[in-house]
Amino acid sequence: MPDSLKSAANGALEPFDRFVETILSFDCDRATRDAFRRLAYRISAEPGESMRLDDSRDSIVFMASGAAKLVAHVSDDRQQVVAFHFAGDLVSVPQRNAHAYELCALTHSVALAFPAAAYMALADAEPALLRTMIDRTLLALNRSREKSVALGRKTAPERVTGFIASMADRIGTREGAGCTIRLPMSRRDIADSLGLTIETVSRQFTDLRGEGVIETSGRSAVRVPNLAALRARAAGPNGPAD
Repeated sequence: MPDSLKSAANGALEPFDRFVETILSFDCDRATRDAFRRLAYRISAEPGESMRLDDSRDSIVFMASGAAKLVAHVSDDRQQVVAFHFAGDLVSVPQRNAHAYELCALTHSVALAFPAAAYMALADAEPALLRTMIDRTLLALNRSREKSVALGRKTAPERVTGFIASMADRIGTREGAGCTIRLPMSRRDIADSLGLTIETVSRQFTDLRGEGVIETSGRSAVRVPNLAALRARAAGPNGPAD
């Protein structure tokens, strides 16, 4: 079950308890838990609001609930959606440097923020936690690598189908050979993430719906009848066959 669904199933848990269950799931001692609790501070945001972080230092953010986008502001009027994050994710938010980074809520979201340096110092003393960090870092790097390929080499249809396939893996509810996804982000967010115009993204959704690859209901619900067929389209003509 995806982390986002596990967290939803345990909705009564407090944010730090969710962090313990999801990240500190190994048998760590009370002193370690207490050390992480002292580092953490709770933040919450409504859709469209920025999660208030100290931009003078790197932060690690645990998404206890909700969904958010990590945005890089490259100028006063331009931004790039770097990634989307969901309940159960650990997010690395860099300090203000060449670009200003912002974690912006897509839905009502609650998170825990930690100073990155202090967090990693604690992780260094716990091999199991360090292993979790490495695994999650490798997963994030793989997503970034796939996104770089999509932005550099793939066509608009391949980018959009690849995006839907990725969301199916992360937040989709499986239904036999297919799944249903509730996308918390707007078409503009998707466009900013994929380096496309909002008109192109909307047209691709319309084309996929017309070809029976997806079904939509309202602005957020997407049903994929056949995930394997969607992934094949995302891979392109030279991609691996399922």
